[in-house]
Amino acid sequence: MERRTLPVSRLPGYEEEIGRWLWCLEDVRRTLITELTGINQRILDTKVDERQTIGSLLYHIALVEADWLYVEVIGEEWDPEIRSLFPLGVSTEDGSLTHIEGESLEVHVHRLNKVREVFLSHFRTMDLNDWRKSRVLEHYNVTPEWVVYHLIEHESHHRGQIFHLLKKLRDH
Repeated sequence: MERRTLPVSRLPGYEEEIGRWLWCLEDVRRTLITELTGINQRILDTKVDERQTIGSLLYHIALVEADWLYVEVIGEEWDPEIRSLFPLGVSTEDGSLTHIEGESLEVHVHRLNKVREVFLSHFRTMDLNDWRKSRVLEHYNVTPEWVVYHLIEHESHHRGQIFHLLKKLRDH
């Protein structure tokens, strides 16, 4: 077996440390999209054990990323183009994820890509002082650095759920 080298790189065009964190964020997404390539609508829309669908998880991942960007990082109203990608809220009254069905993989990937494009654009001119500067919100203070850490953790968690669903659905 050939020995592999597994480095953490950095996204070009960013302050070095910020670029390394953003590379990690992008790496999680890259493995998710690679695994989803070629799946059909049935797999996207099927609930297993009455839990959420893969489509619902993809919608949730994109919505949470946009929300953290606009509320915690930049503290501004959502861009109307991004807002239009989310006609439904993040969850239902009982706290479960909003059920998303019938949207193609291409629609989900477009939404994920568009949010990520806007997300990354806000970090291009950020320096380490702003990266570590707390945003003071009603219930907590948070830095952009922590937001990126959280989004890596969040998407990785849901990526694991999606991979589990894919395995179950492909075995049927």
